[in-house]
Amino acid sequence: MKVKKIIRFLLIIIFIFIIGGVSSVIVDRYIFPKLSATKFFSKFKFFQKANENVTIIEKTEQITVKEDDSVNEIASQAATAVVNIVSISDTGNQSGNGTGVIATSDGLIITYRDAVIKEEAKYKVLIFNGSSYDAELLGIDEFSGLAFLKINISNLPVMPFSNSSDSRPGKKLIAIGNSFGEYQNRFAAGLLSNINKTFNLSGKTLSSSEKLEGVFETDFNSQESYLGGPMIDYNGELIGIIGTVTIDNKQKYFQIPSNIVKKTMEAAIEGSLKERPYLGIYYVPITKAYAIANDLERDKGALIYSASGKQGLAIISGSPASKAGLKLNDVIIAIGEREINLDNPLSNILSEYKKGDEIELTVIRNGEGMSLKVQL
Repeated sequence: MKVKKIIRFLLIIIFIFIIGGVSSVIVDRYIFPKLSATKFFSKFKFFQKANENVTIIEKTEQITVKEDDSVNEIASQAATAVVNIVSISDTGNQSGNGTGVIATSDGLIITYRDAVIKEEAKYKVLIFNGSSYDAELLGIDEFSGLAFLKINISNLPVMPFSNSSDSRPGKKLIAIGNSFGEYQNRFAAGLLSNINKTFNLSGKTLSSSEKLEGVFETDFNSQESYLGGPMIDYNGELIGIIGTVTIDNKQKYFQIPSNIVKKTMEAAIEGSLKERPYLGIYYVPITKAYAIANDLERDKGALIYSASGKQGLAIISGSPASKAGLKLNDVIIAIGEREINLDNPLSNILSEYKKGDEIELTVIRNGEGMSLKVQL
């Protein structure tokens, strides 16, 4: 019994020492330093001595992301695929600089038609390493306004393409221009402010069946300095090519979506730019608001229209549309099996055909549906 009592007593003593030691460490390392840092307790020497061998380190990490540095880094990845196009007229009294984009490693370059002299001119292309090359104008696409040149060099850096169908207003973008007297890129950061589904490149208040419909609009300033150049996203991929059209004597800038650019590039490579189809009508793309305002039964389709009410101003005389019997105020609602709507406008669906193809139009005339065959 005496042995058990002794053991129990020793265990209690050990337990007290352990608890006391732990408490001492906690008080010494955490409580005393905090108390000694206050105005009241710092006056007592006891707390001052307790704090002499204790160092309190409060570590704060601050990571600053500089937006301008990020933009510069993203743009630099695509910048080597941007070129300066020098146009020199054959008469020698006119020259100009414009921006272009290298689309293939063997020297195919994309720009916008207004960034180059289009007729009777010679071209030089300046690339990222300071070299210059003679260029040939392969053609200009009348549908999109894109122009294509070719230089004879291989293993060039290429601009990667993004899927423009995934883009939404509010997306951060970067524009790159190179239209100075020497190779020098300039940059601008902004937002995709709008997807204008009814904007047509005809330059008129009405849409043309032979011009691209549906463009991007951004909040960039001084877009004339970036004409023909790329608009990239924050992955460094092409979202659009910057273009312009004159409307009511004013320059309107926009961006041709990358998916359109890619399809047009394929046509340029195939040599089929001159095989674009021709229908020959002017129309209004019907929206919900237009349908309500004009008491229309349908809120989709293409309304053949003339503000003066004259057939000849809506349907071009001798055109495939005229020969097929299309009339003023007809509403074209489908081409083949494809419905016409804001996401699939009439002119864009037509652009997928070639000159000479026969198509079937579904038309609403005076409230009645009918089908018309047209040879483009």
